[in-house]
Amino acid sequence: MAVLCLIATTLKPAKRRVECIPPAAEPDCQRPIGSPNPARNAYPRRLGCTHLAVAHRCLFHHYQPCLNLMASVEIYIDGQYYAKEDAKISVYDHGLLYGDGVFEGMRAYRGQVFRLDQHLDRLYESAEAILLHIPMEKSALAQAVQATVQRNNLQDAYIRLVVTRGAGSLGLDPAKTSNPQVIIIADHISLYPPELYEKGLEIITAATIRNHPAALNPRIKSLNYLNNILAKMEGKQAGCDEALMLNHRGEVAECTGDNIFIVKRDQLYTPPVDAGILEGVTRNAVIELARQAGRVVHEVALTRHDIYVADECFLTGSAAEVIPVIKVDQRTIGSGQVGPVTKQMHAAFHELVRQPA
Repeated sequence: MAVLCLIATTLKPAKRRVECIPPAAEPDCQRPIGSPNPARNAYPRRLGCTHLAVAHRCLFHHYQPCLNLMASVEIYIDGQYYAKEDAKISVYDHGLLYGDGVFEGMRAYRGQVFRLDQHLDRLYESAEAILLHIPMEKSALAQAVQATVQRNNLQDAYIRLVVTRGAGSLGLDPAKTSNPQVIIIADHISLYPPELYEKGLEIITAATIRNHPAALNPRIKSLNYLNNILAKMEGKQAGCDEALMLNHRGEVAECTGDNIFIVKRDQLYTPPVDAGILEGVTRNAVIELARQAGRVVHEVALTRHDIYVADECFLTGSAAEVIPVIKVDQRTIGSGQVGPVTKQMHAAFHELVRQPA
């Protein structure tokens, strides 16, 4: 049976009292449908829930044994594990000084990293594009990622894999750097409030456009995310959790952390790779699922007009998974409710990630 754990801390931090009591109430649901579970060693999931918001609450608020609540996250750095508070790299690392490096954000479900090979392929391609040597074979890095999830005793988790250029001088010259750092963090993430998976997001179009591909190609998942951050700030200042970004041609590219899809007359549309997007792993999974279900998917250039007059809209990403959008720039999308195709894609994706590896 699930229990709530209350931790009482005395004035001396070393002395901690743990008291376990039965929960006063649990969410009225029966089965989470795949969103990340912050509980390490979570109790067995229950079967049957199809309510999106409740399902996400279940995964984000499952109870866990008290000892795991007290466990520190262990971070992998260059072949060694460190407690979160002790995980450090040089302040001369060009990843810190200049955002010179690459990264991946991944999900683990039931202890297995979702499409790890695809994430690593993209990581190595990003590194190759910026002439960054990753000091590990791909197979060894895959083992390190999975081992970090297991070491932290996680079942459902978010993994951040970072490769920096390494420590060097205060100048830009990457030739003066050495010892690229490979960092793996396995923890939890809650990108959007759970209720938005039921009600849908309201977003705006940011004035900040996506990086010009001739400057820094958006297909490179680099540590320099200032382009996305500036657009994200615009969204937050407008009271929105996400913002849509256009490319240098004025076409729809993607959101600050997610790819975008629209539905029109039961067909799916999403910007192509050459629109200035990151080719998302979750995006590709949703395209595959839609086609397997017999739906037509178009990867074509889109304008804001296409978004405004769409029947449905949703976003995809490793952290966000599949989340609906019901309003863009104050225009209500379709009926203003989460549409049937979006619900189908959400359910299909969570069914996919629950399948055995």
